[in-house]
Amino acid sequence: MVFADPGEALARARALLDAAPSPLDASVAHQVIGIWQRDFGDLRLALNHLRRARGFAARADSADREADVLATLGVALVHAGRTREGLAAFERGVARGGGHTRARVLYRRAYVWWVLGHHREALEDVRRAVPVLRQAEDVIWTARALTLRATVHLALGAVERAEADFTAAETLWETTGQEHDKADAVESRGLAAFRSGDVPAALRLLDEAEERYARLGTPTFMLNIRRCEVLMAAGLAPEALAEADAAIGKLDGIGGQSTRKAELLLAAARAARLAGDPHTAIARAALAVRLFAGQRRTWWETHARLVLIEARHAAGRGSGRLVADAAAVAGKLAAFGAPAAPEASLLAGRIALGLGWTADAERHLAVAARSRRSGPPLARMTGWAAQALRARAAGSTRGVLEACRRGLDVLDDHRMTLGASELRARATEQGAELAALAGRTSLASGGPRRLLVWSERWRATVLSTPPTRPPADPELLSGMTAFREIASRAEAARMEGRPVPALEREQRRLERQIRSRTLHMRGQAPGGGDRFDVGRLLERLGDEVRLVELAVLDGRVQVLLCGQGRVRRFEAGLLADAETEAEHVQAGLRRLAHPGAEARLPVVEAAGRRLEELLLGPAAAHLGGGPVVIVPPGRLHRVPWALLPSLRERVLSVSPSAGSWLRARETAPPPDGRHVLVRGPGLATGGAEVPELAGRYACATVLEDEEARVPRVLEELDGAALAHIAAHGTFRADSPLFSSLRMADGPIVVHDFERLTRSPYRIILSCCDTALLASVGADELLGLVTALLPLGTAGVVACSAPVNDAAVVPLMLALHKGLGAGLSLAEALRDARAALPGDALHQATGWAFSAFGAA
Repeated sequence: MVFADPGEALARARALLDAAPSPLDASVAHQVIGIWQRDFGDLRLALNHLRRARGFAARADSADREADVLATLGVALVHAGRTREGLAAFERGVARGGGHTRARVLYRRAYVWWVLGHHREALEDVRRAVPVLRQAEDVIWTARALTLRATVHLALGAVERAEADFTAAETLWETTGQEHDKADAVESRGLAAFRSGDVPAALRLLDEAEERYARLGTPTFMLNIRRCEVLMAAGLAPEALAEADAAIGKLDGIGGQSTRKAELLLAAARAARLAGDPHTAIARAALAVRLFAGQRRTWWETHARLVLIEARHAAGRGSGRLVADAAAVAGKLAAFGAPAAPEASLLAGRIALGLGWTADAERHLAVAARSRRSGPPLARMTGWAAQALRARAAGSTRGVLEACRRGLDVLDDHRMTLGASELRARATEQGAELAALAGRTSLASGGPRRLLVWSERWRATVLSTPPTRPPADPELLSGMTAFREIASRAEAARMEGRPVPALEREQRRLERQIRSRTLHMRGQAPGGGDRFDVGRLLERLGDEVRLVELAVLDGRVQVLLCGQGRVRRFEAGLLADAETEAEHVQAGLRRLAHPGAEARLPVVEAAGRRLEELLLGPAAAHLGGGPVVIVPPGRLHRVPWALLPSLRERVLSVSPSAGSWLRARETAPPPDGRHVLVRGPGLATGGAEVPELAGRYACATVLEDEEARVPRVLEELDGAALAHIAAHGTFRADSPLFSSLRMADGPIVVHDFERLTRSPYRIILSCCDTALLASVGADELLGLVTALLPLGTAGVVACSAPVNDAAVVPLMLALHKGLGAGLSLAEALRDARAALPGDALHQATGWAFSAFGAA
């Protein structure tokens, strides 16, 4: 019962002890309490009860009872880090038990071998136990043994064998009432899905397992470890680090298993390294190494040493000793049959290359490169990274680019199995090294065209195909409705000056629930979307339009100027300097949004001149007189490009990538030409431009007051030719897909827009901060604008800074006047800026808005 209904089992065991039981019954009761404390509570109490259980078994003169208790005690001792004592208890248990009992003891020793990383010994004990358990028709223990064998197979990389055992075990579990074991089976299937490369299924199964554990009221430390692994593979390393650290705190609070603490520290170390925090990674990994060593868990200790070496290398340390350490770890991992062995060989080769030890590097990289042909996607990418470094060391430009291409193709196929745009964006981080290596190789040995192709190869790839539509999931839809209601109540309370901590907690809970369900979505099909064609781009640009793509290599901006049938390269300034200047500009625009800040205007204009020098350099003199399309890297998405002197009077648009601009240019408008005007609540001007625009567009649908509710707004926006939304905008840097526009019934968020069959062909967001985006992954952007572009929107006007509501109204009216005359969004916005009064307030408002896309 302790794994069917843990709380009930604990209560019954305590009641039995209160009733003066026989020695045999007392032994069972103490053993149950010991199991409960071992797995769900205080390990010191567990050891106390299990020793008493063994004493009562001896008094009852039952060899099988004593053997069974010794096995439970052995598991507890190993989890306490007392490995030698635990294994000795198993030796006595195997000797004391007979037949069926011995098979149960062997199963538990196999579990301990798995905990210790002795996988071959674990498989041998399971091999001996399963036939006896089956012959005894012991369904529960047979299912446990099959689940364990599957888990060991996963540790050795044998995914198909693991899945066969999990399937057989699950069939048996369905005939039992073992709810905790069933939850464990679901958790294990999640791990198997992850090992086979199915991240959405892994997240869904782990969430289901967590719900089952929650109903039982039991801790989930093993699940925390496994979810950390999946989150890291999905590019969510900061979240994995937070989960691991929280679990460590909870484990310490209950005096839990030392073995689990070591594993959680290892997960935290990996997550910290991937999150770009090598010093935290070093601290966590060093402690994990010490704990694993004390627990005599060599397999785990070796994995922790790999992370420790990786973190030291990431912190800038490189030495012959580090090469030797990485090589030794690679050898041990290979001997264990661990899937991480190629990763260690790649690390040894990378460090050796940095020291100029080409012969040593080639030896280690050749071993790592073998993994490029088979295995899960990230293992194959490790192999292709090693092959690319080998080619670079050998001076083979063709070899480097081929290896980078093959590796990024693997990533593309993996990325397209992910349905959620957030996961697709973050997963690209796995290919950042390959893309940067290809870019540097192209810069050194090829022409500007080649560098443009590689810049596009890893830029805004998420926009190359529409995201998977969220399913018609009643729980997701009800969660979105509840989220809107809570967010609306919280906003109203803030405006009235009432405290909102309870509402904010509930809002965060609903956000986590919504995000969790969207991450479960699977992608539609493999493939990385359209391949970028330079010739097609140049043909579309013609002789008048210039496209300026900014690539960043080794911290410096490379300007790729496309137009008049050719691509030219210019070198500009340092990215870090440009980012600093852009922050100064943003601060200045925020000040200029308020009357009385006119003195800041010359300062902002001077910053614009410095930005032009840093971002365009000598290319500014070669832009010609026609329209310009700017394609910035993700880290420069906040630049108000219209502020740069050479762009100020131009027809100017911005695009996340050249490929995205091409797709927008080739997107046809919808045939019915519907216009939708939306006015949200709480604007200082009341959205004053909307009534006047309604008079201009006689057939426009106008949604305001109670009509401007999210379901109705989404219904009207779907497939519209032109939409204008005047509403308060909020950008969420912590969770960009919850960036929102305020409607009558609460916020409309990016997740809502992703439900549209086709977003409006043109959309004007007369709102603050709607052009703000979060830079994630290799060079991806998450936010409102980038959610619209893959869904059929060819042009967006949005704002990258807080603006003065009153100054926005004349800008919007002038913008629509240009659209009515047949101009594009970029042309109409240029003319609208020119039509504004010349004071600082209106100039800053004009600079804050940008046209995105090509419509």
